[in-house]
Amino acid sequence: MITEKLQKAINDQITAELWSSNLYLQMSYFLEKEGWDGFAHWMMKQSEEEKDHANELAHYLIKRGGEAKVDKVDVVPSGWGSVLEVFEHVYKHECYVSELIDSLVDVAASEKDKASQDFLWGFVREQVEEEATAAGIVEKLKKAGDNGLLFLDGQLAQR
Repeated sequence: MITEKLQKAINDQITAELWSSNLYLQMSYFLEKEGWDGFAHWMMKQSEEEKDHANELAHYLIKRGGEAKVDKVDVVPSGWGSVLEVFEHVYKHECYVSELIDSLVDVAASEKDKASQDFLWGFVREQVEEEATAAGIVEKLKKAGDNGLLFLDGQLAQR
């Protein structure tokens, strides 16, 4: 059985993952409107992945005898200046999500819930990858400049 404190923390993370999903969905719409179909496709996939994370957390809670709850998901930003600015925002957001996941692992540790710690370490490892991917895209965008945007748009369309 999962403790109330850990259940609340995981439910808070479910809401955070859904907010992230909405953020990336909005970014996808923004990029598509700007004519960047490849970047928009990549962001749509990212949105789906965040929703999957929320579901994974919810299923875990239920499996452990807890109750998964979706709280109010706040409004997300809706406009950015450039493709680079979008991906810089993605990188900063992924760093923030890493902090949230780290705090969640700390709650599981304080509750002496080893099963939850083990489960959550998968998210810790995933965040390392998410940060590296976002940072890599930011660096490529900086190196490519405006002349390389079409090439990178085509590359990210392949995700």
